[in-house]
Amino acid sequence: MVKAYHIIFCSYGFWLPNDPRGSWSNFIGAWELLRFGKATKTQTRQSVAGHRHDQEMREAAKRKLKYPPVQFTGNQARSIGFGFADFAQISGLNVLACTILPEHVHMVISRHRYKIEYATNLLKGAASHKLASDNLHPFASLANEGERLPKMWARGQWKVYLNSYEDIVRAIKYVEDNPLKEGKQRQVWGFVQPISALSAPLSGRG
Repeated sequence: MVKAYHIIFCSYGFWLPNDPRGSWSNFIGAWELLRFGKATKTQTRQSVAGHRHDQEMREAAKRKLKYPPVQFTGNQARSIGFGFADFAQISGLNVLACTILPEHVHMVISRHRYKIEYATNLLKGAASHKLASDNLHPFASLANEGERLPKMWARGQWKVYLNSYEDIVRAIKYVEDNPLKEGKQRQVWGFVQPISALSAPLSGRG
């Protein structure tokens, strides 16, 4: 029985649907990107970020994007965190770990009444709304008054099902340590709950 999830979702332009290392996409919606290959759907639960690939081709594909790839600043990451906090409070979602990096987000969240894909989309939406209200949305200058802002998140998410206490502890440590890989400090967010916040017993696998 799934007790929690480790989810990873990316900013626009960071991980393309035809990334040679694999992606979570089934199709490519832009002809300019299709030139560089079909969608590279993968079912692996392991990170493919370190896989060898044609980096030159990947960067060439990024240059064909409609909008520039998004890289969050420190202020934008802080605003995103407030957006996550708002959603967690309203929905009752228990966030057990969170790291917001310039191009992607790692989270461990407990099982919820929402499907994980829906919960992820709502987290993205809350973050986008908060950035817009704080006048920090990365695409604020690209839309005329009254127009909808371009999406700042890539489609979909990478998800790992966590079935035991050991799985959850391992995922939490991975998320908390992730900034160190980029030479940054661990992040502390007020909306993150201790593992004891999980409502169901966690002994063994369910």
